[in-house]
Amino acid sequence: MSKEVMIFMCIGAGVLGLLYTFWKSSWVSRQDVGSEKMKKISEHIAEGAMAFLRAEYRILIIFVASVAILLFAANSGSDRFIVLSFVIGAFCSALAGFIGMKVATKANVRTTNAARTSLGRALEIAFAGGSVMGLGVVGLGVLGLSVLFYVYSGIVSNVTSVISIITGFSFGASSIALFARVGGGIYTKAADVGADLVGKVEAGIPEDHPLNPATIADNVGDNVGDVAGMGADLFESYVGSIIGTMVLGAAFLELAPFQNDGFGGLSAVLLPLFLASMGIVTSIVGTFFVKVKEGGNPHHALNIGEFGSALVLLVATYFAVSWMLPAQWSYHGIDYSPNGVFFSIIIGLVAGLAIGKITEYYTGTHTRPVTSIVRQSVTGSATNIIAGLGVGMISTAIPIVIIAVAILGAYYLSGLYGVAIAAVGMLSNTGIQLAVDAYGPISDNAGGIAEMSELPKEVRQRTDKLDAVGNTTAAIGKGFAIGSAALTALALFAAFLTAYQASHAGAKISGISITEPQVMAALFIGGMLPFLFSALSMQAVGRAAMAMIEEVRRQFKTIPELRAALDVMTKNEGKEFADWSKKDQEVFEAADGKAEYGKCVAISTTSSIKEMVLPGLVAVIVPVLMGFLGGYQMLGGLLAGVTVAGVLMALFQSNAGGAWDNAKKMIEEGFDLGNGEKLVKGSDAHKAAVVGDTVGDPFKDTSGPSLNILIKLMSVVALVIAPLLP
Repeated sequence: MSKEVMIFMCIGAGVLGLLYTFWKSSWVSRQDVGSEKMKKISEHIAEGAMAFLRAEYRILIIFVASVAILLFAANSGSDRFIVLSFVIGAFCSALAGFIGMKVATKANVRTTNAARTSLGRALEIAFAGGSVMGLGVVGLGVLGLSVLFYVYSGIVSNVTSVISIITGFSFGASSIALFARVGGGIYTKAADVGADLVGKVEAGIPEDHPLNPATIADNVGDNVGDVAGMGADLFESYVGSIIGTMVLGAAFLELAPFQNDGFGGLSAVLLPLFLASMGIVTSIVGTFFVKVKEGGNPHHALNIGEFGSALVLLVATYFAVSWMLPAQWSYHGIDYSPNGVFFSIIIGLVAGLAIGKITEYYTGTHTRPVTSIVRQSVTGSATNIIAGLGVGMISTAIPIVIIAVAILGAYYLSGLYGVAIAAVGMLSNTGIQLAVDAYGPISDNAGGIAEMSELPKEVRQRTDKLDAVGNTTAAIGKGFAIGSAALTALALFAAFLTAYQASHAGAKISGISITEPQVMAALFIGGMLPFLFSALSMQAVGRAAMAMIEEVRRQFKTIPELRAALDVMTKNEGKEFADWSKKDQEVFEAADGKAEYGKCVAISTTSSIKEMVLPGLVAVIVPVLMGFLGGYQMLGGLLAGVTVAGVLMALFQSNAGGAWDNAKKMIEEGFDLGNGEKLVKGSDAHKAAVVGDTVGDPFKDTSGPSLNILIKLMSVVALVIAPLLP
């Protein structure tokens, strides 16, 4: 098989992924939206989500144009095609977020309506919405890389130069991903904090209650942060791991065993792209196995689709690796074989699953770590926060050991190429993995719409069952994203050194040694950056949340109908609505539609767009300054520092936030202390848990996930500027 045929197969897989998203999106659109009130609420959510995207993309167009001009000025000749790669990468990342957001805001209300009659039907619609996000991301990633590789190969004769130009695609994807994650995280947490602190703690109403002015903004935030943000995050991990492996694979071009590999010496370069293409096909197949009957377990159904797809992909991967790669080859004293590469892929996949399961243990409901937080909520907010911090910190230990073992194992089997291909193996099943992740916020929104539409309790019970599974899958997805970020960053780091050596062939290049003072200094600066980045994003959430809290309080104080409705709710606490007096019912119903949702949406949108700029610029500017002022060695030290500290901080913050969240949920469900006392919603312990959850919100949904992108973006920037460094 020629390399052209292989590339066309990859292009075909990308197109297949996009055709699947179009089909599923059309199917979701044809489902019934339910009552007029449900439709109106969903339209508010969709309008808020699109308003945020429009505002965000207006800023990002300026950023993309500015960087494109700088890249054009810094390069010459055919190297200027990197500008086109950058713009296309940014466009694909933005388009993936748009596609996911659009269908998620359609699927939420349709999931609610389906939950009125059937749990299985509700799961089908929610998962279909998530699968559009998942297959859209992988389809755009593989299609974009394959087309660019094919086009540039016809223009530029040197394969190494072709891959160097394509690195701009990853740079564009990473840039958009960072802004999407930070901006989306600030948006969703500003709304969530306002809904929780003023709604739950001060007013004593649920965050999804129609009287809560922040409730629409909160539901918009689920889509902005956990659909578009997560999609952009995994899109750039996916693309970054493929490109990093392609760069390292290009080092084998001149080796004798590759001269007759049937792919023009490019088998090691094309392998990660082909594995990703197979992942699209197996992910699509896996989606057809996600089904559940009434009373069944949605988690079990999702696992069948996800793990079944992974198993099929693993078998296909073995044959693909054996078919494409030479029987044996050596490079820089390391012996390689197809079996070594295949087992490196298995190591990556197993490491990702293991980190996900460890994350589930430290963040899942009714586990020992989360139960310890629940018990310490009895004595107040301070002990709740101390317990959550402790759980978050200890949760970093096992995942870091897993990552370290994975790195050593993959390197032992196949060198740095093995580490890079392990990251590809971890992410090759991204299509269905992201579908499962995106299903979560759709289910969460469905529950919110059920609450605001005042549907029967059994509807909310069904959506809550879906949402509970969604919380678990989201925690696993975040662990998976962090693990893949670590391996991808290392692959990109190795690719940076390889690219620098290839572009400075005449220079004497030594290794990067931490005993050198300038490298150690850069190492410390790199270690500091995740703390600075987290501080900037959390302070941004704090400022945006303050504005949201003030607005919600203002509405409760100044809108007479809301104030009166809150009074009758307090008066009738514990009673069914049907048992209220007719007068109280009329007062409550008079408040319907009086909350000014639009003002809360506007606050979240304006604040998030304004606050996302500084953290984003830090991630791009610092590696450029370090590289040109300190050279490749100081830049290498910076990358090492930011990767180690960034992975640790990301694990700590994501897991602490997830544990706090589920501790609160356990109390809301009713937690028996075993001494005759039961913790319930509205108790002092519950109020302490809400405070802890509020502290954890920016941890798990803003700064923690954003650090995944920070460490990869800085490595991608280093890879892009490698040929330009002194």
